[in-house]
Amino acid sequence: MMSAATTSAAGRLTDAELKAQEKAARKAEKARQKRIAADEAAERRRSAKAGFANVNNPRRSTLLTVLCAVFAVYCLFPFVYLLINATKTQADFTSTFGLGFGKTFALFDNIATVFSYQDGIFARWLFNTILYVVVGAGGATLLAIMGGYALAKFRFPGRKAVFVVIIGAISVPGIALAVPQFLLFAKLGLTNTPWAMIIPSLISPFGLYLMWIFSEQAVPQELLEAARVDGASEFRTFWQISLPLLAPGIVTTALFTIVATWNNYFLPLIMLKDADWYPLTIGLNQWKDQASTAGGQAIQNLVITGSLITIIPLVIAFLCLQKYWQSGLAAGAVKE
Repeated sequence: MMSAATTSAAGRLTDAELKAQEKAARKAEKARQKRIAADEAAERRRSAKAGFANVNNPRRSTLLTVLCAVFAVYCLFPFVYLLINATKTQADFTSTFGLGFGKTFALFDNIATVFSYQDGIFARWLFNTILYVVVGAGGATLLAIMGGYALAKFRFPGRKAVFVVIIGAISVPGIALAVPQFLLFAKLGLTNTPWAMIIPSLISPFGLYLMWIFSEQAVPQELLEAARVDGASEFRTFWQISLPLLAPGIVTTALFTIVATWNNYFLPLIMLKDADWYPLTIGLNQWKDQASTAGGQAIQNLVITGSLITIIPLVIAFLCLQKYWQSGLAAGAVKE
């Protein structure tokens, strides 16, 4: 009986010790959590003082937030103005505040009128613009890709001279070349034809330079040498290996050329006389100036609506192609 009592006492002491240990462990865990919270608070205070010096904990700058908000408002203001005024009739456009809606919501009526006014000439202008962009900007992008890749990955005599010519071409503003281009195309009998818009659009010195620099960095030379050792032709190497790596640069070049061709105004102004070959920029400007001519009708509501329709394809293009930019932002940033 004595032995059983001793064993029971020993067991009770063991249970008490376990409870004490559990209590001590919980107390230690609470203390550890407090230390972690204190360390995090200290890190946030240090980060707030250091600003962007700590890349892991950049502080939120009120000044930068306000500046970005102001810049966003500045960029979005013209679009909001177009969107609001495209819903007005001509009478509401001239009698109401610019950023206020009119008495009648006429957006869909304005869109229908834009495509039916002057026997539907707006649709022809839209088709012309798409034609110039697809053939001109598309061809400029293709030539920039092939030329930039060749200049980056092949060595040949005169390569440095080509670089000097490209840099010089970039430094010359396009408007300075418009008159010489007109004289040249007039000698060839190509003025007032689509070729007067397409051929100059095929040349993009900045796109060529951009693809040259991007190809130099994005396509490893070792990868090309491995493909050649495996027996791949230069065309197959370019198409299957290099081209996917160049996607961000291709998209950037394409968007630059598309926007430049879509918004081109001065070149078609001096090259084209037939309204059937006008792009949207010249056509909408003709509608805008219609009110100042003798007996002309003011159609500012149609000009605003047409301008809104004009920018929608560019917005869609940017939204659809931005993923290719994002996919290439971190390329090569991490060494595996």
